[in-house]
Amino acid sequence: MTDASTRTNAHGQPVGCPVPDFTPRPLPPLTPMIGRYCRLERIGAHHAQDLYDAFQLAPDGRAFTYLFVERPESLEDMTARIEQMATSTDPLHHAVIDVSTGKGVGHAALMRIDPTHGAIEIGHVTFSPLLQRTRMATELLALFMSRVFDELGYRRFEWKCDALNAPSRHAAERFGFQFEGIFRQAMVYKGRTRDTAWFSILDREWLALKAAYEAWLSPDNFDASGRQRRRLQDCR
Repeated sequence: MTDASTRTNAHGQPVGCPVPDFTPRPLPPLTPMIGRYCRLERIGAHHAQDLYDAFQLAPDGRAFTYLFVERPESLEDMTARIEQMATSTDPLHHAVIDVSTGKGVGHAALMRIDPTHGAIEIGHVTFSPLLQRTRMATELLALFMSRVFDELGYRRFEWKCDALNAPSRHAAERFGFQFEGIFRQAMVYKGRTRDTAWFSILDREWLALKAAYEAWLSPDNFDASGRQRRRLQDCR
């Protein structure tokens, strides 16, 4: 691709590269995304029991510190929350299902969906102990990106988090997102200020990343004890 800095308009001003074939992209469909280890499907009240049980496996609520909500205190709280989530189309919430058990182990959403410019964000990422540090946690990113880039033809996939959330920032980099900067005092949540760290993956970066995900997720990449032979970063 030509460097935008080498292109000028009739006035001699630098301009971005043309994208003559780009048209507004479709909205994400409601169909499931099915992988080797997990399945992503639109969230519904029938997921409440599994997700409540999974989140209660954690010794405390620290996994919710940087989310907009706290850990549900009861099954009724979880059910009411999911029923509200299920009515939303942006964010479009998905339950993460462990295909080996058929049970929900977390949830995440596609959000800030911008078909006009081909940009979309992953957000509301909520992992239970059953999902953290598993192959499913990596595969769900690959499934979302395959939908966003391969199926829908978006140009940009975003990850944003509280700038103080070091584990989320580390995860973004591990998953192949490029750090773009900090938006200072971007919002107020839970009665406190938040600077937001921005990350992205572009469509032209996805092909190489896709090959890395496929290599890492291959059963051959894990020994008899389930330990990875190569890190995702090493597959890139």
